[in-house]
Amino acid sequence: MANGVKRDSRCTIYLQPFHFHHVHDIECNRGALASHQVEIRMKLHLALTLLLASASLAAAQSTAHWAYEGKNGPINWGRLDSAYQACGKGQAQSPIDIKGAHVNKALAPIEFHYMAGGVTVVNNGHTLQANVHPGSYIVQEGARYDLIQFHFHTPSEEAVRGKFADMVVHLVHKSADGKIAVVAVRFLQDQDIPNALMATLTHELPKTAGKEVAVTDMINPGGFLPASRAYWTYMGSLTTPPCTEGVRWFVLQQEMPVSRVQYRAISSILKVNSRPLQLLHGRRIEASE
Repeated sequence: MANGVKRDSRCTIYLQPFHFHHVHDIECNRGALASHQVEIRMKLHLALTLLLASASLAAAQSTAHWAYEGKNGPINWGRLDSAYQACGKGQAQSPIDIKGAHVNKALAPIEFHYMAGGVTVVNNGHTLQANVHPGSYIVQEGARYDLIQFHFHTPSEEAVRGKFADMVVHLVHKSADGKIAVVAVRFLQDQDIPNALMATLTHELPKTAGKEVAVTDMINPGGFLPASRAYWTYMGSLTTPPCTEGVRWFVLQQEMPVSRVQYRAISSILKVNSRPLQLLHGRRIEASE
């Protein structure tokens, strides 16, 4: 810069002497300025393109709505979203019909370490899910799985030799390395034998999707468990989209009673929320006894 003149590739800027921070006059090359405007428009276009691409990607990543009936029902889950492909193409899907199990006396018993605490029951539009406080867990074959939540299906998703129970509770656990283990407890209606734990839970349930209820009474999931801890086990999947495989299932062999009133308190909200039975595809089902 000399004599109060500052130049760049597009304009000559005349500054007041001794006041270089004040602009006295500007003389621009029209062609260079036009080029500069084109450059700005190109940058704006690129920015807008990137913004729209990001919005499209975000929309693509959001998973599709699914249901238990109609066009978004189980038969179409695998086609609703690329994230749900396992629902249609997986070879180790759940639930299954438990029959022809092989007794394996070497199977370790499930060690239940459940503790009482408050839970939050959420109606997520597909089930009633109780999110539990940390501390409860199971140990199986030396591996610890922490209880994350439990939820309900009516009727039961699993069948045993072709027969379904009225309801099932799935207790969902996860290990430190991310492996999932689900304990399934099947319930049959018995008008004269209510379940004590169910009596506490069904006192107040969120009846509409998106609602939740904080249960402050002490809830110990051990109240769902039968006296016998004998089980069937197999490798399967989540029973809802995305139908992730690699899930270890433990279906307790002894059924539990639930009163008709308790059953109706849950089934009146859930209606039918069970996935149809899936093919075994050569998987082995083992029985602890």
